[in-house]
Amino acid sequence: MNAAIHAPLHYLTASDGLRLGYRAHRCGLPEAPALVTLHGVASNGTRFSEFCAHSRLRDTWDLYQPDLRGHGASMTRKAFSRWHWCQDQISLLDREGHAQAVFMGHSLGAQVAMELAVRHPDRVRALILIDPVFPEALRGVLGVVRRLNLLNCLLIPPVRLIGRIFAASRRFPYRDLHALDAQARQRLEEGELQDIVRLYMSPRADLRFLPLANYLQDLREVVRPLPHLAQIKQPVLVLQSRGSGISDPLINSRQIQLFPHLERVHIDANHWLLTEKPQEATAAIDQWCQGLVLTTTSIRE
Repeated sequence: MNAAIHAPLHYLTASDGLRLGYRAHRCGLPEAPALVTLHGVASNGTRFSEFCAHSRLRDTWDLYQPDLRGHGASMTRKAFSRWHWCQDQISLLDREGHAQAVFMGHSLGAQVAMELAVRHPDRVRALILIDPVFPEALRGVLGVVRRLNLLNCLLIPPVRLIGRIFAASRRFPYRDLHALDAQARQRLEEGELQDIVRLYMSPRADLRFLPLANYLQDLREVVRPLPHLAQIKQPVLVLQSRGSGISDPLINSRQIQLFPHLERVHIDANHWLLTEKPQEATAAIDQWCQGLVLTTTSIRE
């Protein structure tokens, strides 16, 4: 991996004893605000390595890139859900000494951020949601997954058991998503990549880096109902693609409008904004965060 791009890995022990990996860039300033990034399906914290390396926030903010349990350096064959992912982020804040953080999530990671804001409102200062997905808006492959969710839920326990019995010793390589993003961007610029959705949602490619049971659990969680968005009282920035290969933009827009404290930026991309338009997306995030008044009291109505 490119050490100039990727922050070093650190580890913490979750409340249930699982070893969790995360990358940290600490600015060195006392009481610096924190930004925690949350990746999507079959991904890991390196999804945000390029952002963290080039964002202006790195001079005055502490930036954290956790690998959600079941992924990357937080690998496990045990059961997990959005509830576990939320609890793990609280453990991260406690380990790093932050009372609150801004949580930035992409796709499934945006769902985790929304649930965190409802479950632990005092620990969430604000949300940055990069192409959040809503179950009712899913289409294509994920739309099929939603319709077959009961079957998926029935498959997960036996698939997980088989994996723990027959493939427990298998070690999965760590996926460098910055390298994948750089390759995808070059292919987009050269006109060689016509369908970015196929590149980033290939089960065959994803299953080289995590167990099948973990992949199925990701899919189960991405179609799980979300809390009502009106419950989220924190400031919310949404970066929304003008086109999306995985969800209906009109339904997404209707859902996004339910946030009480919303700012929205549209970007001409197809769901993978930090890959397709990294400078535009980073500039929008930096500007919003720098204008965010960080206080010890979250906005409430």
